[in-house]
This record gives sequence, C-alpha cells and structure tokens, in this order.
Amino acid sequence: MNRPSIFGVASYVAGMASIGASLTLADVGTAVGIGTAVLTCLTNTVYTWRRDRREQRECEARLAQLERQT
Repeated sequence: MNRPSIFGVASYVAGMASIGASLTLADVGTAVGIGTAVLTCLTNTVYTWRRDRREQRECEARLAQLERQT
C-alpha cells in the first residue's frame, strides 16, 4: 500500500480545519447535545438489559424455590 504524499495529507488536514473553523458555538453545542443523548441512550440500554437478566435469574430462583416447597 502506498503512503500518501505530504500534499495529500495537507489537503485533508486543511479540509478538516476549514470545517472546524466554519462551526459556530451553536453548532458545537448541538453536536455535543446529540452525542450526549446517544451516549445516554446506549448506557440506559446496557443497564436495562443487565437489570432484565438479573430479574430473570431472580424469578427463576424464586420459582425453583416454590417448586421445592410444594
């Protein structure tokens, strides 16, 4: 695989810098808000999945205990 030339790399860096320079504070705030919302949603999904598994194991243990008692 060929290494990119210094001019190709400089072109990409300049493009990213121009995009970054064109962002206003409102744009940055919107991006941060969206990122926070997505991260919160993923975190909530993981914890809900873990709680469901824990409650399922607890339910199975209680049912097994009730079956032993009868």
